[in-house]
Amino acid sequence: MPLAANFAIDLVAIGVLSYGIYFRRHQRRDLLLAYVALNIGVMAVATALDRGSAGAGLGLGLFGVLSIIRLRSFELAHEEVAYFFVSLAMGLLAGVQIDPDWAGPSLIAGLVAVMFVVDHPRVLAQHRHQNVMLDAAYTDENEIRVRLEALLGADVTQL
Repeated sequence: MPLAANFAIDLVAIGVLSYGIYFRRHQRRDLLLAYVALNIGVMAVATALDRGSAGAGLGLGLFGVLSIIRLRSFELAHEEVAYFFVSLAMGLLAGVQIDPDWAGPSLIAGLVAVMFVVDHPRVLAQHRHQNVMLDAAYTDENEIRVRLEALLGADVTQL
């Protein structure tokens, strides 16, 4: 597949993933920029490594180190890490030649589709996870449960 077609497919896919899915659901502009920049950077380096003389292991190792440093800079939710991983994977898929030609775009489309479905607000809509800091120390677990259920107006399933 021509390089320009791979780039176009990746740009459409990262646009749909970051703007169409992630930003509309999570409203985090700072991470939106990070996902797009990570994807485009990975795609550029993967393309250069795939068509150059340097080993792919070197490039992937460098991105691994940079990702670890960046991801440790502030606490991320599991959903945000998932979007980082998918953004990185799409950039790699777009940057390397895969035979047959339809395999790379199909995998990219599959990643976007999976994220759309799995992170959809209707999937497990009744379940919530919250961290609550109480203003007192409780030694009895039943007391904590009763207090939280009163505060939240819901059944607490796990403490």
